[in-house]
Amino acid sequence: MTRDTVAEQTPQTADTPSRHSVTLQVNGNDHALEVQAWSSLLDVLREQLALTGTKKGCDHGQCGACTVLIDGRRINSCLTLAALQAGKAITTVEGLSDGQALHPLQEAFLQHDAFQCGYCTPGQLCSAVGLINEGRARTRDDVRELMSGNLCRCGAYTQITSAVCEVAGIEQARDPQCPTIVGSVPA
Repeated sequence: MTRDTVAEQTPQTADTPSRHSVTLQVNGNDHALEVQAWSSLLDVLREQLALTGTKKGCDHGQCGACTVLIDGRRINSCLTLAALQAGKAITTVEGLSDGQALHPLQEAFLQHDAFQCGYCTPGQLCSAVGLINEGRARTRDDVRELMSGNLCRCGAYTQITSAVCEVAGIEQARDPQCPTIVGSVPA
């Protein structure tokens, strides 16, 4: 079937927006939705499913605040179309915990004070889960590098890295000249 054949079968007018029926599996639940062809996964999660944990930061894929997991892999939800995610397992920050039991990374973020204002935290958590799933990080520097697509304006990078390393089982060499003090923002 060519693009021209498809266009003939689905006539559109200026008054008829391009909408698609799609079933998205989000956090283990199926959701039958009507989405516009150009709707980002981020917008559908926030506006149609009221899952507001995933944040809209830059809306250009540069900050990582919108990171979610698709089939266990991290992705910027602002850069992917919702209509293309049918049949895939989508996990948002709301789906990381198991009922009242927090995900080990959520526990580690609390223990290491790995957040300040909290705006980036959902994206950081989903990215960290994806990072661990990928299995490529072997050192603290690897974690820093592989999490570099997620920005934290408060500067909690040291604590975020410590939390991820703990859960990933990566030994952490401490710099005695620069100790981490819980509750502080490292300079």
